[in-house]
Amino acid sequence: MPSGHVGRTMPNAYSRARSAHDDSNSIRLQKVLAQAGFGSRRKCEDMITEGRVEVDGELVTELGTRVDPHKQQVRVDGSRVHINPNHVTLALNKPRKVLSAMDDPKGRYTLRDIVGDKYDRIFHMGRLDYDSEGLILMTNDGELSQHVMHPKYEVEKTYVATLEGKISGTVCRRLVTTGVQLDDGWIKLDHCTILDSSRDRTLVRVVLHSGKNRIVRRIFGSIGFPVKRLIRTQIGPIKLGDLKAGSYRVLSPVEVRSLSKEVGL
Repeated sequence: MPSGHVGRTMPNAYSRARSAHDDSNSIRLQKVLAQAGFGSRRKCEDMITEGRVEVDGELVTELGTRVDPHKQQVRVDGSRVHINPNHVTLALNKPRKVLSAMDDPKGRYTLRDIVGDKYDRIFHMGRLDYDSEGLILMTNDGELSQHVMHPKYEVEKTYVATLEGKISGTVCRRLVTTGVQLDDGWIKLDHCTILDSSRDRTLVRVVLHSGKNRIVRRIFGSIGFPVKRLIRTQIGPIKLGDLKAGSYRVLSPVEVRSLSKEVGL
């Protein structure tokens, strides 16, 4: 158990009742953990007997315990385990001229045109402006969505931007150390790296936590280097990788767990 985390041991009578419970929706706890990406069944059994697993706030140490993924909450070392089989989280590569919305009264191409109606109640976590490209995360897990989008957590985001003009390393460093003042206040980059440059353009990688609207374009535009192309390549631990524009993939249990830890779940 992590330092400072207190859990209550599940009474033996309750454990026996759960282990004997013949609910068609319930499955063994170690199988739930294995499916969530915590390793082999044997490793997950060790986690249970070591007292690292809770079900509905109760510490579980008996291997016969069964849980209902639709109704119960499981935590390992205090962090939530995503076990609801109806929950799905996607990584989508948004092309230019696609609206970061599920519907558009003007008839423009939207995220729904890419993912279709396969997933019930799925929604995007954050946006990219109409002319920007790259990674957007989508989910039908309401709790995860709230945490990812909440300003309290300010998930780190990485972009690759093509700028008009040749920017210097000194200017890049100043954007990190001092920042710039925009209409809605001062803003700094966490990192700024020049990847390539020529006389009339510069390719930079920038990292920042802010989720404000068009923030990267506004930062560089304010110092005279308009953004000609902008691609978001990473959100927290989730990377765009080689995902093709206009396509998406389902995040693995390990990826969902790492994203959840990033936002305090």
